[in-house]
Amino acid sequence: MVNNTTHHYISFFYLVGIPGLENFHCFISIPVCFLLVLTLLGNTIILATVKLEPSLHQPMYFFLCMLAVTDMLLTCSTALKMLAIFWFDEHWIEFDVCLTQMYFIHTLCIMESAILVAMAFDRFVAICIPLHYSTILTSSMVIKLGLVGLSRALFMVLPCPLLIKRLPYYTSYIIHHAYCEHMAVVKLASANTLINRAYGISVALSVIALDLWLIATSYVKILQAVFHLSSQNARSKALGTCAAHVCTILAFYTPALFSFLTHRIGKNVSPSVHIILSSLYLLVPPTVNPLVYGIKTKQIRDRALSLFSHLKIVEY
Repeated sequence: MVNNTTHHYISFFYLVGIPGLENFHCFISIPVCFLLVLTLLGNTIILATVKLEPSLHQPMYFFLCMLAVTDMLLTCSTALKMLAIFWFDEHWIEFDVCLTQMYFIHTLCIMESAILVAMAFDRFVAICIPLHYSTILTSSMVIKLGLVGLSRALFMVLPCPLLIKRLPYYTSYIIHHAYCEHMAVVKLASANTLINRAYGISVALSVIALDLWLIATSYVKILQAVFHLSSQNARSKALGTCAAHVCTILAFYTPALFSFLTHRIGKNVSPSVHIILSSLYLLVPPTVNPLVYGIKTKQIRDRALSLFSHLKIVEY
């Protein structure tokens, strides 16, 4: 399967899973499977609720639907291969399939970040300039923001697999990870990888820095507008509409930053801890998002409950 001469490229990688915890893969698979099922169920409920409830056909909920679809794709891109490793010992993965998984995972992460920026912009317009909300955030504007975010993600990540394809891979084929992560694959190359490393770091830093700056700017403006409101009830209502989005931002960026810093400067962090944290970064936010919005958003909560009640009546 793998040729160890210096004349042929390898055609498969071997994904270890969680290094040092191979004997516990069966137990680790339980929370991974639970997060996958919960993500698919929760986000499907969000999509169905928004589709069936006309009052939710607003830009904020359209962005939420984009987030739900991205979350489901991201979780499936990561969890399905992890479960194949944990349950069936399917450690081998073709070179091109590995690059495809890597491309989708990183693209979806950047896409999710772009959606969070768009949602912050939506809240900024709704609270700071509410009279112009319907004229600024039209259906066409929502589509354009989604396409811009998707295009940025697709084209920013595209050079990563292309740059990896130009590298020679002769003998190192064991990836000490549970999925195909960019730096984990780059480190196995039998050549100088400075360009790959530099590009990977520049993409990660530019996305995180720009998107966090845009989100922070939006919420500084929002807080300034909220605290200038004369009514306590109006202030509470305005802050309440942002609470779910803030929880989503924290759930996404906090583990992302921790994983990124650990990968770059956390030399004393054990591989098993780092890989578990990296996996949680991809699996937990997609699970948390529908729960947060389902609990914090009254329209979604009420509509979801009415759907379940209707299903029970039909069943009986």
